[in-house]
Amino acid sequence: MNRAVTRRGFLGLAGAAIAAPAVAACNVSGSSGASKSGGGGDLKFWDMPWGTPQYNDLGKKIIGDYQPGSGQGKATYQIIQWNGFYQTFSSAIASKTGPAVSSGAGFQAFQFADQGQIAYADNFIETLKKDGTYDDFLPGVIDTMKTDKGYVAVPWQTDVRPFWYNQALLDQAGAKVPTTWDELLTAGQALKKIGVSGFATGSGADNNLGAHTMVAMMVNNGGGLFDPDGKPDCVTDANIQAMTFVRELANEGIIDKGTVSYTIDNLSSQWNNSKAGIGIHTPGLAARAVKVGKSLHVMDPLKSPSGAVAGLFFVNNLMMYTNTPSQEASEAFLKYYLGQIHTYWQNPVGVSVPVLKSIASADYYAKDPNQVKIVDKWMPVCKTYAAKKTQSFAALAAVDGGQPLAQFAQAMLQGKTDPKAALTTLQQGLESIVKR
Repeated sequence: MNRAVTRRGFLGLAGAAIAAPAVAACNVSGSSGASKSGGGGDLKFWDMPWGTPQYNDLGKKIIGDYQPGSGQGKATYQIIQWNGFYQTFSSAIASKTGPAVSSGAGFQAFQFADQGQIAYADNFIETLKKDGTYDDFLPGVIDTMKTDKGYVAVPWQTDVRPFWYNQALLDQAGAKVPTTWDELLTAGQALKKIGVSGFATGSGADNNLGAHTMVAMMVNNGGGLFDPDGKPDCVTDANIQAMTFVRELANEGIIDKGTVSYTIDNLSSQWNNSKAGIGIHTPGLAARAVKVGKSLHVMDPLKSPSGAVAGLFFVNNLMMYTNTPSQEASEAFLKYYLGQIHTYWQNPVGVSVPVLKSIASADYYAKDPNQVKIVDKWMPVCKTYAAKKTQSFAALAAVDGGQPLAQFAQAMLQGKTDPKAALTTLQQGLESIVKR
């Protein structure tokens, strides 16, 4: 996934998926030949380590069971590790040895669409409308894939950034579950008295949760990184108010002093060892912090000072490429695969939040009240990194993994920087990345 959490825009971090090892890509299928344009050659599907090791084992089986239509080739399965994934895709696409269909980073399809390498999914989505599958998608998720030229991909899971809390620690501190920012501050002060962080996050090596948390707080207050036209727009009243609140949390000691250097494993240890009482994390937090898992609960989205109620999410998707045996073969395979993804949650193998109502409402998923709350309470109010623009765009990948946002998060978590000055620096950094 997206440096363990660094590609969350790129990643669907859940449970052990966050700790996926960074090793060279492994060709499970043994296929090494390039896909041919036209004809009935094998269709190459590339996938990422989205969950536990059993995730890719199951993926290989799903692909192995695919029965292509007349005149179409079988499908092959290849795992692409997150470490160096973009270079792997780029070089393969350039040499026409890349996949016909793949999963991948949340903004990857937008990047390759700009390069003319993505086969737009408009026709496929029309097919989904005709057979009723379109109505099975949770509201709004398909629209996150829409651009002025068409749909660059089809969603298959989302990586939400909800607030979590440890009920046992709140009880020990005599604090109630927050519903507003003011209540979050009050609860944080109570948790501090028992030596617990009330705003747990991290911004160390390979940990993007600090950056995600800063953007989530902006979005929660009706702000965001961009204006409706997609131009960087960081220095706004809503963002200044949000970051002033974060600075207050830091200065009150509610944010742990070590936060700025916490890796994802450090942060997991904080939760696991009852040193974190409240914080924004991935949907898989309870699976990572198994010692306290039964005490961990997802909060409702907070009401901010502006009156807004919103959160941050990343929509992970399945994309089709122009280099394929045939577009018909790509669409036939993708239709089959969408019909099989429920097995990832049914087993389960550690993937994130589903985009299909039929999965979200199934008994095997609904038995976890935290995941149900994420779907019911968070998904309807979440926005992407593009906020306040409604459509995502290619440069978001560079923003997500770039230094300006990481450095901004580190500065804010230390509580020593003027919010307006920090946002101005962030604005300048984003402008150097987003040349629109």
